[in-house]
Amino acid sequence: MFTPDPIQRHAGPPASSTPLRDYLSSLPPGVSTGYAVLPRSLVEAMPLPWQQQMTHLLAEFHRSFAHLGWPVYRVVPSRRERLVDLDEEQLAEVGAIMEIDSDGELVYRDRSGTRIDDPEQRMVLVSVLDPIPGEYANANQSTPARGFPVPQQPYPQSGPLPVQAPPQQR
Repeated sequence: MFTPDPIQRHAGPPASSTPLRDYLSSLPPGVSTGYAVLPRSLVEAMPLPWQQQMTHLLAEFHRSFAHLGWPVYRVVPSRRERLVDLDEEQLAEVGAIMEIDSDGELVYRDRSGTRIDDPEQRMVLVSVLDPIPGEYANANQSTPARGFPVPQQPYPQSGPLPVQAPPQQR
């Protein structure tokens, strides 16, 4: 039997055809424009059902892309810093030098010797000690460990959108 009432739509936005891209574009922790990094200690400390699902997803991913010539990736924990805030060792790490020119002005140059314009605004990645300990004891608890700040940026909800309840019959 058909009802003359219109079909109810769910309350949220329409489902995306690129949900992973949408989520990763919000730049949650460990994500840059080119890579998504999952600290192994955190992944291995996830609850068992999560680990089982992750194992299935990664196995399928690696089966699908095994034909590519995978390099070995070296991941270095880093943070963004202004070029002018770096010491000599950090400048060397990012391939820059600081010198005083003939006018007595501080000048920053890249590896090729080219002058870096506006070094006050130039942001670079500098390596830091890994802030995520290897044995992350509280990884499966709902509250962050002491010393780990709670993320200030809300990340998009993953998974299917909640379904709106059908209207009540009277």
